[in-house]
Amino acid sequence: MTKPHRYQVEPANPGAHLFRVTLQIAEPDPSGQLLRLPVWTPGSYKIRDYSRHIVAIDAYADDRELEIVKVDKSSWRLEATQSPVKVVCEIYAWDLSVRGAHLDTTHAYFNGVCVFLSVVGQESRPSVVELLPPPDPFGDEWRVATSMRPLDAGRYGFGTYQVDDYEELIDHPVEMGQLSIGEFDVGGIPHVIAIRGEEHVDMGRICADLARVCGEQMKLFGPPQDLDRYFFLLFVLDNGHGGLEHRWSSSLVCRRSELPRRGEGCDEKEYRDFLGLCSHEYFHLWNVKRMKPEVFVPYDLRTECYTGLLWVFEGVTSYYDDLALVRSGLISTESYLEVLGRMITRVLRTRGRFRQSVEDSSIDAWVKFYQQDANSSNAIVSYYAKGALIALTLDLFLRKETDGACTLDDVMRECWSRFRETGMPERGLESVARRISGIDLDNFFERYVRGTADLPLAELLRDCGIELRLRPAEGQLDKGGCAGNAEIKPASWLGAMLTATGNNNYFSLVHAGSPAEVAGIASGDEAVAFDGRKLTAADLDRTLRDHYPGDVVTISVFRRDEFMQFPVTLAEPPDDTCFLVIDDNAGDVAVGKRSAWMSPPDSK
Repeated sequence: MTKPHRYQVEPANPGAHLFRVTLQIAEPDPSGQLLRLPVWTPGSYKIRDYSRHIVAIDAYADDRELEIVKVDKSSWRLEATQSPVKVVCEIYAWDLSVRGAHLDTTHAYFNGVCVFLSVVGQESRPSVVELLPPPDPFGDEWRVATSMRPLDAGRYGFGTYQVDDYEELIDHPVEMGQLSIGEFDVGGIPHVIAIRGEEHVDMGRICADLARVCGEQMKLFGPPQDLDRYFFLLFVLDNGHGGLEHRWSSSLVCRRSELPRRGEGCDEKEYRDFLGLCSHEYFHLWNVKRMKPEVFVPYDLRTECYTGLLWVFEGVTSYYDDLALVRSGLISTESYLEVLGRMITRVLRTRGRFRQSVEDSSIDAWVKFYQQDANSSNAIVSYYAKGALIALTLDLFLRKETDGACTLDDVMRECWSRFRETGMPERGLESVARRISGIDLDNFFERYVRGTADLPLAELLRDCGIELRLRPAEGQLDKGGCAGNAEIKPASWLGAMLTATGNNNYFSLVHAGSPAEVAGIASGDEAVAFDGRKLTAADLDRTLRDHYPGDVVTISVFRRDEFMQFPVTLAEPPDDTCFLVIDDNAGDVAVGKRSAWMSPPDSK
């Protein structure tokens, strides 16, 4: 009988942010067991070199210490032995993100890639994981939230858990601390949300709304066969927003202002952001956690793994996350159109959309998207945002050309049926879309996926009784999505963003071809004055509204320790802010198409 690996995770020194992780190998390679830690985590496509957080590593067998030799940045080889081996690591945990590990006196969190060494050659063996509480005086009221299957651990308690293999082992993040826990069922499957950092949430509303979102996602594909539980692990901060998908759970970070509080309600637009985040990560249950790019089957976590399909697995997911909110009735049609308008605005303001295709953006994620710099907006495009708009365009195009007989819902279901076991080939979605629609889509994918052409959204939305309109931005904080205030004069265009940092103000973004760039202003310049008067981020919009296109002004900055002055000729503001409006005069056909698009898909 195969003997499992046994891991023990202890928040050993919360004040120093150190986990102690022990690995017991019953049957090591007698020639010298190789151990390895991943260099990246599935769902976040950047080399992160988690081994850099290992402070110490020691190995023992037969009550003696074994020699352990570092082979490369993330691998170690043990001294040859026939006896069972114990490996002990100290791991520094001070990364408060969904990708890392974090430990202090208030809680402990880890993503499995940060703490679990793989036993090379034995990755298919099952493992038993023991989760220990922190030392006194910490942890008296701590509970545990993880999607790992308990072995002898109590409900939300410390103890032992079990997994089938290493790939599963690193796919169960763990949160320990004082947790607010809500429970609900979706299709008879138990779901849990465990919240750290906010005790006064309206848990009843959150659980009821998440049940509707998750149920809506289930309608598209049906429940995965191996989905018998699901956990949302949520860390609440004053400022933060993001998530990372897992096979039976997701790790989330949101702003405190996004959540409804008992008896107080919430900002509905911010709560919409939270529900959209949960919807996004939940859709990944199908789209990337089970159906994934062919090159990810299996994952190679030693090095970069390139695919041009991230626009499918993140972009299509970004389309369906908010669509599920309107389909489930949690937001109105008008609210959904506001979300779409903001997304279109975000892409329109990205000059990099003319330089990089979403296919290239997917491949370059490892070196560009996850490592952005001051010029990124001018050089790259987001496979999330533009990928979502491509999904929207493809959906509306298929509906129009087939008179509603074929939709993106049908394409995604067929992809799920064909590729969930073997992985999706690089042109897999394209081939499925062509086959089931009967339409020649070669030009579509060449222009919009492998090319940089702007999408024909105005025409397709008009076919559904929706008008796409553009206007100038009202200021730096204008994200689009709404008509704007007609009484506010559009600001003359400088083409640069100014950000306050402490008592100083810095140009954080300079658009390609803008007056600021032409004049010579650079990202990172510290703003000093505008025509001799102090210039700050707070008053930039007002100052620009006081001037007219064609005015020549002098902007003074410090670049490093050098004082510089730039004459800048202000320009007409571009119409790069989008909002969508329902056409009240649209005919019944257009209204019917809009209703079909935003209604739940029929079960097939």
